[in-house]
Amino acid sequence: MCGIVGVLGKHEAAPVLLEALKRLEYRGYDSAGIATVHKGQLDRRRAVGKLMNLSDLLVHEPLAGKAGIGHTRWATHGAATERNAHPHRSGPVAVVHNGIIENFRELREELTAKGLAPETDTDTETVAILARHYMDEGMPPREAAAATLKRLEGAFALCFLFDGEEDLIVAARKGSPLAIGHGEGEMFVGSDAIALAPLTDRITYLEEGDYAFVTRDGAEIFDEEGRRANREVTQIKMDSARIEKAGYKHFMAKEIAEQPVVMADALAAYVKSGVLELPEAVDFREVDRLTFVACGTAYYACLVGKYWFEELAGLPVDVDIASEFRYREPPMSPKSVAIFVSQSGETADTLAALRFCRDKVARIVSVVNVVTSSIARESDLALPIRAGVEIGVASTKAFTGQLLVLALMALKAAGDKGRMTDAEISQRLDELATLPGLMNQALSRSNQISEIAKELSETRDVLFLGRGRMFPLALEGALKLKEISYIHAEGYASGELKHGPIALIDAHVPVVVMAPHDKLFDKTVSNMHEVMARHGRVLLITDAKGAAAAKAGTWKTLTLPEVPELFAPILYAIPAQLLAYHTAVAKGTDVDQPRNLAKSVTVE
Repeated sequence: MCGIVGVLGKHEAAPVLLEALKRLEYRGYDSAGIATVHKGQLDRRRAVGKLMNLSDLLVHEPLAGKAGIGHTRWATHGAATERNAHPHRSGPVAVVHNGIIENFRELREELTAKGLAPETDTDTETVAILARHYMDEGMPPREAAAATLKRLEGAFALCFLFDGEEDLIVAARKGSPLAIGHGEGEMFVGSDAIALAPLTDRITYLEEGDYAFVTRDGAEIFDEEGRRANREVTQIKMDSARIEKAGYKHFMAKEIAEQPVVMADALAAYVKSGVLELPEAVDFREVDRLTFVACGTAYYACLVGKYWFEELAGLPVDVDIASEFRYREPPMSPKSVAIFVSQSGETADTLAALRFCRDKVARIVSVVNVVTSSIARESDLALPIRAGVEIGVASTKAFTGQLLVLALMALKAAGDKGRMTDAEISQRLDELATLPGLMNQALSRSNQISEIAKELSETRDVLFLGRGRMFPLALEGALKLKEISYIHAEGYASGELKHGPIALIDAHVPVVVMAPHDKLFDKTVSNMHEVMARHGRVLLITDAKGAAAAKAGTWKTLTLPEVPELFAPILYAIPAQLLAYHTAVAKGTDVDQPRNLAKSVTVE
């Protein structure tokens, strides 16, 4: 969600900024722009739509200068227009911003009364106008930026560029991530290490409330109280192969295909010689309750985790949507553990929920894909899913990675609580070890799923059904389909069909039934027949035993390899992902960057 880059370099900034912004396209955006300072003069270019439009504009209207800032915008305040695109400028100040300035209306009224009226619909422009106001009063750029930051309420990552200042970027972070990159006689700023990866491997992550004066000689960093702060320079390793399509048509296709390797890598990291090795801090012996908090796909991973922890470890589990969690002010047990799951580790609602739990629970644990993220750094313990960079907006390998880590934690909890012996845990670990091979078999059904998807792409509504641990997979399958194909889809617990959704069933509404041949299979088949009795078209996703037991009557049957019952959700995620992917391809939608969505949701 929005992307920021800043460059104080030795070469022309515009091409560098544009290339860095391309690496942030996966975050989701609807307009883009850059600003530079050349011979003391501040100037900017902005365009609506994809970065190609900005690139074309720069061909016809070049922008010189070796100092600059750039931005990809995901609209929050004001429509996606060139007027509302970043960078925003007021007199000698240009600003790019991720997040939301919550008090911008009050500031706007105050500044308008002083004769500094806004020209856009955005909250961000107010930041530039306020800094201009302080400069008009005689403050130099650094002081004006610092004074501006003190007035702002909300969540933001900000970069300021000033007329006449070719060796200064002011960067600030509150609630939205921002990093500084260190080069040789060059300095960089980015909302994402991916943007900076080709430029430097030495990164300083600003902490909450920090602001920095960045020059080519380095960065002076101050905390929220204005005190000098020392922040660590981290050496990052960015696998360039993970951020290229490597011959696939889309990042999503590549990331779906990577899942067997990701699963194997994560198992190798957490299971040594057949023994589960999680950090000692993962200790459930004195824990009386778990609270899972997440958004979107990560929330559905938590729902699966609830089944595992309650069944295996006998631990009661609450699962909350992060955006709702803190507003109901839930009572927290001092013996409980709060577990926060986030792909990016920067999800604004999840981060706010984590901060709500601080000092209220025994321990805060996060399950993340980015170990340098805010959520990871603010947790007592962060468990990486080791999925590598995920570019496609619709999460795939991160979802199965989250499931795996939650499964391993559930096994550890079962052992700590004395509900499973070491031998029983070892057996379950052996079952998990079969998953990479089973995933490869599931991926081999891609062509069959593609043919099914061609017909599915012509529908307007789809229902997904599942029971037990497959119910969250029905929710996830529906989310994937609606995210990237724009087909209305809903997931339901199979037993809920007759409590309302059955009214939607007719010959035009396909129903995807996710049903391995487990202890609940017969009940799921009964629900499936209720659909078929009303001329509904059933796509049954099951195994060979399930396909044989279900008999005839389905519209289509997709047969997967048999999988250990406990871990079926991990395998069944693959056909759900492939079904959404191929349906979107058949419809011609933007698979990797679906409309209105963002990869890293850094606003509330």
